[in-house]
Amino acid sequence: MSLWPRQLKRSQLSIKRIITPFRLNSLKGFVSMFLVGTFLSVTLAACGGGNSGNSASENPAASPVAANKQNVELTLVSFAVTKAAHEAIIPKFVEKWKQEHNQTVSFKQSYGGSGSQTRAVIDGLEADIVHLALAGDTEKIQKAGLIEPGWEKEAPNNAIVSKSVAALVTRPDNPKGIKTWADLAKDDVKLITADPKTSGVARWNFLALWNSVIKTGGDEAKALDYVTKVYNNVPILARDAREATDAFFKQGQGDVLINYENEIILASQKGEKVTSIIPDVNISIDNPIAVVDKNVDKHGNREVAEAFVKYLYTPEAQQEFAKLGFRPVDETVANTKEIADKFPTVKTLGTVQDFGGWGEIDKKFFADGGIFDKIQAAKK
Repeated sequence: MSLWPRQLKRSQLSIKRIITPFRLNSLKGFVSMFLVGTFLSVTLAACGGGNSGNSASENPAASPVAANKQNVELTLVSFAVTKAAHEAIIPKFVEKWKQEHNQTVSFKQSYGGSGSQTRAVIDGLEADIVHLALAGDTEKIQKAGLIEPGWEKEAPNNAIVSKSVAALVTRPDNPKGIKTWADLAKDDVKLITADPKTSGVARWNFLALWNSVIKTGGDEAKALDYVTKVYNNVPILARDAREATDAFFKQGQGDVLINYENEIILASQKGEKVTSIIPDVNISIDNPIAVVDKNVDKHGNREVAEAFVKYLYTPEAQQEFAKLGFRPVDETVANTKEIADKFPTVKTLGTVQDFGGWGEIDKKFFADGGIFDKIQAAKK
């Protein structure tokens, strides 16, 4: 939804509140109604000056501050493992925008655990754009009144801009013989993963574990027993995916690491010798993007923020995501031989929808007193 329909909707609500107390059987009421009508006419004229595809110069209401500035600043808040991708993509967007609009865009960037980033935005970090690990975190920002409902329809692919699957990383030559999810429950295996309370990646890891039982014919009781055994083998819960990766590679902790496939690819690119398995039964890890409506309207940079989100779906940007290990959401890019050869095929892929969506998932697994808390309380 572009800015002017939102402004019109808000103006209509304001007018309704103004009209309600007045009665037409008095001169005062008549004058009041006349003034309200005049206000409505001005509002409609301002909002209707162009369609939603117009540039800021054609439709000043689309970006009332940014359109008149030579320099524009955007604040991007994202989860930890996207940092390398955004650092490659942002300069390309900045150059493109400069060429097309003769305007310089600069970015403030913040990266961390998705849960922690979500709380920071709700608590006052004035993000213009949020790229988070899971839609459930974006929904929390919406519920806080910062993002308008329907955000997932404002971008292609239900606003999913990057995706991955879960990977198991072992020590060189795989001395513990890790082959499947089931091996993570063995008594002599130490697993490194992040904390679902602070990391969106870790919530995906948890779902991947649970999904591995359900998708192979197990029931809820078997899933609970298995996941409890696995978390008994976790010596320390990292704050986010990047910290988990560092604990495994740099600090030498654990026998196996569960993490995003893209993190494993990135570690390999940095020279780490990585032995990994992409299990045939897996979970589709979908990462959404959203404009933070309240903040972009305050900052007057909606047009630029929406343009950046749109740019992330271009083949050029999707190729950068793919280079750094994310499975592209653009089918044209995904179907190229180079990309197809890079990512192993997953035979059985679970989705968030299989679990009823993030609202149900959070309530069942991650809310205070939920299944994850019970598993932690029962640890040996």
